[in-house]
Amino acid sequence: MTSEEQKQAENRARPTTDEFRAFVAEDWAPRRPSATEPSPAAPYAAQRRAAVSKAFAGDRLVIPAGGLKVRSNDTDYVFRPHSAFAHLTGLGGDREPDAVLMLEPRDEEHGGGHEAILFFRPLAGRDSDEFFADTRYGEFWVGARPTIEDLETELGLTARHIDEFADAAVKDSGEITVRLVRDADRDLTRQLDAARTSESAEGTEADQASTLAEADDALAAFLSHLRMVKDEWEVEEMRKAVAATHVGFEAVIADLPEAVAKGRGERWVEGVFGLHARHQGNGIGYDSICAAGDHATTLHWIKNTGDLREGDLILLDAGVEMDSLFTADITRTLPASGTFTDAQREIYDAVYAAQEAGLAAVKPGNKFSDVHAAAIRVIAEHLHRWGLLPEGVDVEGTLDKEHGQYHRRWMVHGTSHHLGIDVHDCALATRAQYMDAELRPGMVLTVEPGLYFKADDLKAPERFRGIGVRIEDDVLVTEDGCENLSAAMPRTSTDVEAWIAGIWGR
Repeated sequence: MTSEEQKQAENRARPTTDEFRAFVAEDWAPRRPSATEPSPAAPYAAQRRAAVSKAFAGDRLVIPAGGLKVRSNDTDYVFRPHSAFAHLTGLGGDREPDAVLMLEPRDEEHGGGHEAILFFRPLAGRDSDEFFADTRYGEFWVGARPTIEDLETELGLTARHIDEFADAAVKDSGEITVRLVRDADRDLTRQLDAARTSESAEGTEADQASTLAEADDALAAFLSHLRMVKDEWEVEEMRKAVAATHVGFEAVIADLPEAVAKGRGERWVEGVFGLHARHQGNGIGYDSICAAGDHATTLHWIKNTGDLREGDLILLDAGVEMDSLFTADITRTLPASGTFTDAQREIYDAVYAAQEAGLAAVKPGNKFSDVHAAAIRVIAEHLHRWGLLPEGVDVEGTLDKEHGQYHRRWMVHGTSHHLGIDVHDCALATRAQYMDAELRPGMVLTVEPGLYFKADDLKAPERFRGIGVRIEDDVLVTEDGCENLSAAMPRTSTDVEAWIAGIWGR
């Protein structure tokens, strides 16, 4: 929201006369509906809401989209709705700031379950000050929003003006459990907490706050776990995200010589991929890791400030997010010259072997944790073969979780995570639902082992120092195994070299 100080210091011209207001409101062609048929996502979102309704029968559920966030002074970040809101409404892209989805319980006389009501800021009339004068929401400044009728047509639910939300949220709140996704909108959370606490006569204020948090946490965890098995629409969005990411990677490969020649090549790579991510979809699904040389040994290198030199590897970990907000997450480690050195190939081939073992473990009935176990064993075998484990420690010794783990000096991260509308999807699921759970058809996960030998690591062979390699693919669990959604992007060292040569026309 605009602060009082900003209002007082406002230096933009505003329509201050009645005559000008009347003039601005005149002679506009009738608006056309922005939605004339249901969104393809609408029936799938309705099925998800039905599952939530069944799990929280009789409770009022509040899922905010979140609001605009200030980037600097009077400019905002591009809006992205909260993932739970997007998943349960089907809205993606930059829609709809300040909106709130409420699942209102119905008695059996009215069909039971919940009514889905979307409270949002609809399109203002052209005779309103908002139309011309509001720089944050006004149609003249940021474009037209949907009307109430538009959203009801598009999403197949009830839509109301956001001004009606406050009263609806606390109606009978002393008699009904109201659950809220707390991290979506902090201002709304504070307001609703105050209202819920004032309606409760039980316990101290601290006790009431704890009770509210527990109820809310249960809702958030359920909504996170709900995304673990994808429906057919979600799987198709994942396919689109992977295909778009493939386009971005090939654009980067085509421009590798330019990235070397121009200096600050990591930024060049980041920019090229970002251009295609924005063109192919909504943008990047997370900050791209464009790590050249020794920077590739820093797992979350997103500064992307370094040069790319002839002879370097560049580790590109990037994904395109579609307008639906589903994102890919793929890593390829590419030789800037088009050819791996002997040491680079030795490390790369070890990582590839580990990934192959991880991919083979992705099948129904296996546990999620089996994927990492399979991949890390191959990593440990290579480290042992290279003589990098402490004297007297064999593969089984380093894999011992209580007294070993020496291999983690060179591969500290896990091999997999769930993927979807968040790059690290289902993050609130319990260990039993995640790490210890059996893989099921419809799950989408990454398989991404790596090896990272820092330039100043004196335990590493000199030929390995400053080399980091990761290979990551996005995998769909099927009825009898898995499908590598990103299989069209070459993975072996020789295939990567051929891929680069083909794009360069050599």
